[in-house]
Amino acid sequence: MVKLEIGILKQKLADIRAEVRFGEPLHKHSTFKIGGNAAVFALPADTGAMLDIMGLCKDLNVPHMVLGRGSNILFPDGDLEMAIISTMRLNCIKRGYENPSGITACAGALLKDISDYALERGLTGFEFACGIPGTLGGALRMNAGAYGGDIAGVFGSALVMDAKGGTRRVFKDEMDFGYRRSAVSGQGLVVLEADLVLQRGEPEAIEAKMRGNMEARNRKQPVEKPSAGSAFKRPMDGVYAARLIEECGLKGFAIGGAQVSEKHSGFIINTGGASAGDVKALLNHVRDVVFNEKGITLEPEIIIVG
Repeated sequence: MVKLEIGILKQKLADIRAEVRFGEPLHKHSTFKIGGNAAVFALPADTGAMLDIMGLCKDLNVPHMVLGRGSNILFPDGDLEMAIISTMRLNCIKRGYENPSGITACAGALLKDISDYALERGLTGFEFACGIPGTLGGALRMNAGAYGGDIAGVFGSALVMDAKGGTRRVFKDEMDFGYRRSAVSGQGLVVLEADLVLQRGEPEAIEAKMRGNMEARNRKQPVEKPSAGSAFKRPMDGVYAARLIEECGLKGFAIGGAQVSEKHSGFIINTGGASAGDVKALLNHVRDVVFNEKGITLEPEIIIVG
């Protein structure tokens, strides 16, 4: 039945401002470099086109998901009978509407590009995000953070599509920010654009902080290998998944092409030719060993599709 609905969707997408690909290899759209083919892969040209595609999918009951850079996701090995809606063309970045020290950016804007934009204009507060390999929409979904900062700390408001297909603006007190969560994931919201609240700063100090963050990331994390970032969430305050995994002797442990990084045991890397099955088997093995030895259940931070 899904194939029939997708066939109807393909016909109707011809009238929407979007590049549409059929049978698109998803390994091209995941930092893990893993995944089969998507039945429909759409790149809307603007937020209006994105809303139109989302509406069509809902009306036709076509399974669908919104995708940014794919930096925190594991796609299945086989074909995926659903529509993937990419935000990568929705990458505008501009000065804030109301706050001259703020930035308004679309969901598909890369965090690195927003950091560079802020640096060029002497705006501080976003340096923590310069090395996070994702988009603003994805960062808001999981309240991304690093080096003492997170998206919640600079969030002003966002224009979103809600679960009913309508659009509205949400403010910080409505976002339910927490550790690696927000109302975006909890309430099925789709971010279209967001306002970030920053402060005036000295460009030299901003650049130095960004450079220090990047140097630390490159030194500590396996950035030279495909991964989806941290494999597991921090199980509790002051307890880190990476330390538990290392204490259980799992650093470097591999299943197929998937390996617990020898550089940072909080990461699972694709050493070459890893399948989604390899990664899931390794996630399960690590979880089981840590539970058996430490009595602590690790929860994956990676979003597993299918």
